[in-house]
Amino acid sequence: MRQHRVQSLSLLIVLISLAALLSPPAASAEPPPPPFSCDSSSPSTQSFPFCNASLPISKRAQDLVSRLTLDEKISQLVNSAPAIHRLGVPAYEWWSEALHGIRDRHGIRFNGTIRSATSFPQVILTAASFDVDLWYRIAQAIGTETRAMYNWGQAMGMTFWAPNINIFRDPRWGRGQETPGEDPVVGGEYAVSYVRGFQGDAVQGGGKQPRGILQSSACCKHFTAYDLDNWKGVDRYIFNARVTAQDLADTFQPPFQRCIQDGKASGIMCAYNQVNGIPSCADYNLLTDTVRRQWSFDGYIVSDCDAVSIIYEKQKYTKTPEDAVADVLKAGMDVNCGDYLQKHTKSAVKQKKVSVSEIDKALYNLFLVRMRLGLFNGDPKNQPFGNIGPDQVCSQKHQDLALEAARSGIVLLKNKEKRLPIQRSKCMSLAVIGPNAKNATMLLGNYAGPPCKSVTLLQALQSYVKDTRYQAGCDDVACSSPSIAQAVEVAKAADHVVLIMGLDQTQEREKFDRVNLVLPGRQRELITTVAQAAKKPVILVILCGGPVDIRFAKDDQNIGSILWAGYPGEAGGVALSEIIFGEHNPGGRLPVTWYPQEFTRVPMTDMRMRPEPSTGYPGRTYRFYQGQSVFKYGYGLSYTEYSYKFISVTKELFYLNRSPRSQPDGASDASPRYIPVSDLEAEFCKKSNFVATVEVKNHGDMVGKHPVLLFVRHAKPSSGSPMKQLVVFQSVEVKGGNTVEVQLALNPCDHLSRADDNGVMILEEGRRFLEVGDQEYPINVMA
Repeated sequence: MRQHRVQSLSLLIVLISLAALLSPPAASAEPPPPPFSCDSSSPSTQSFPFCNASLPISKRAQDLVSRLTLDEKISQLVNSAPAIHRLGVPAYEWWSEALHGIRDRHGIRFNGTIRSATSFPQVILTAASFDVDLWYRIAQAIGTETRAMYNWGQAMGMTFWAPNINIFRDPRWGRGQETPGEDPVVGGEYAVSYVRGFQGDAVQGGGKQPRGILQSSACCKHFTAYDLDNWKGVDRYIFNARVTAQDLADTFQPPFQRCIQDGKASGIMCAYNQVNGIPSCADYNLLTDTVRRQWSFDGYIVSDCDAVSIIYEKQKYTKTPEDAVADVLKAGMDVNCGDYLQKHTKSAVKQKKVSVSEIDKALYNLFLVRMRLGLFNGDPKNQPFGNIGPDQVCSQKHQDLALEAARSGIVLLKNKEKRLPIQRSKCMSLAVIGPNAKNATMLLGNYAGPPCKSVTLLQALQSYVKDTRYQAGCDDVACSSPSIAQAVEVAKAADHVVLIMGLDQTQEREKFDRVNLVLPGRQRELITTVAQAAKKPVILVILCGGPVDIRFAKDDQNIGSILWAGYPGEAGGVALSEIIFGEHNPGGRLPVTWYPQEFTRVPMTDMRMRPEPSTGYPGRTYRFYQGQSVFKYGYGLSYTEYSYKFISVTKELFYLNRSPRSQPDGASDASPRYIPVSDLEAEFCKKSNFVATVEVKNHGDMVGKHPVLLFVRHAKPSSGSPMKQLVVFQSVEVKGGNTVEVQLALNPCDHLSRADDNGVMILEEGRRFLEVGDQEYPINVMA
């Protein structure tokens, strides 16, 4: 099989080699070092305490800020910070992107020795693996490549604005593709994994270089309740997200809290939108009380781009530009993506609307991060991470990881009569139909840079079947004028048909939300007509970030199999081909609910998570949604069958160690007693850890990588409680016919609590059920 596979991929190798020959010549192998401060050869360096690496970084940052003039201070409050020549401080660009690979804009230039970077799957597909270790390794690879870009003079900064950990609340959101999905627990785990890997920390945390030195700086965005870009004329710049305290506490805030407290992110971005009438970047309660005081954040806070200007110009929240500047600095924002602070801060100082000390506080946070990046310690080549070079960008290790990520995320949604995988010996001819099949760029999704490889799905499939015939069927995914007759002729002549359909960045993207959940244009007509004409039930591949309503395909007997491949990155074509031809067993599971078209009756502007049956409001996400689904959260098939069995749970009964608070006024005697988690002693929470051991059995012949998802369901849920909540998950590999035991660690304070109406996390008495697949195990909390 291995030898056969190598032969089948020979065409891809030829194509990649040809692309390399046509690439521009590489630049010098030894470029000059990138800009840095505190050059040991400069006499002034010895006199500046901020250059003394033996001092605490906090003292060094304070010293540097104290030496700046007012004009110099103001100049540093924007993303493109100019040089301060008299102090030997070079220019710095705060804005770079690394969502799922390095993006070629702003602080990054692919114009030297390094011409490309590893392009991993778009985040929504990576999330479908439910593999924390994989997420960490991807971020680690991206962080390594960013440091190589800096070391080789192709990065003007080391602060990257990723990850995007907003909750994928509404299926129409154009940027949902950038997120790890709709679940706050998954969002938090992804944030921690990404930040630790990217910044150079150990996978379990606590393993940073001395004095908190960073490999690169991660920035969690967009804080908070940001999940609407442009829907029916309502855009993100003017949108006021009205969010209950309960929804903030258990949906929107948890990923950011985990990002900061457990991931130790060095940056956070405040969003465009208002939250309950206050612009996010001007909200003292959010930025200072919550982020800095409650969560102990010690990094920098950046505005989304031009978010400060819109506070005055579009939201009309302030009377003058100076008021907007004062509001964000007083709230705790440190740097403005844009130039609004550069233009208006001095007049705000003159008008006594903002003090120099408030500017100093922001500058301290900014220079502290730059110093943690090692940019004030002399030549970066002599510092930690200084030996990372171009050989670690697009390395074979990283390209293999991109392939692993694509394999692990792709979800098998339908496989009637086990039509997949196709046996190559029985596949004499193949028809590939669909506009997405011949476009390698669309496989990347948004926020992508030039990939190491560029292979279309068609090319990858051709490497498996020599007699592969192609017909686009539609000029593009909008599919307004399909070539149905031509597609039918190609399909009729082939032994197997693969339809590559779905969406692309014209249908879902930043600044653009969908209004429908169905496939665009006449894609459905093309699919069903071709499926009816084909010799055998066809294979339908859906490429998209957000969910689509494909109930017609689920029910169509002529469609044998459906695969969702998200935007699978540079290795997506190879991964998908391996799955179709049985060289890899799919194991991905949906990280979002796939809603029906009828859900579009719900206004996207309604932020409520909980349902309201009296008005017909169905709620959102698998935790609260009470309507019908096309596919449920966590759904995914495999080429094998798995079964589960609870082996043991180390603790089944929990006693609250204090008397619960009095019930709210008007509470009935039947209401469960509870206690706020904050009132429980830390020792109680620590001692209450328990472990659920679950046996997973693979009943098939193929080895499979399989995510085990453990949910908690309350036997008698209180009003506003989730119907169920994912609390722990782990990806395991199980060989055919074998079993493995998975140990899942839980804590009642974290995993059995819920948010009350006031946003307070409480632990209620009552019976719960641990659920894995169709198995459940009861546990009890006694007051």
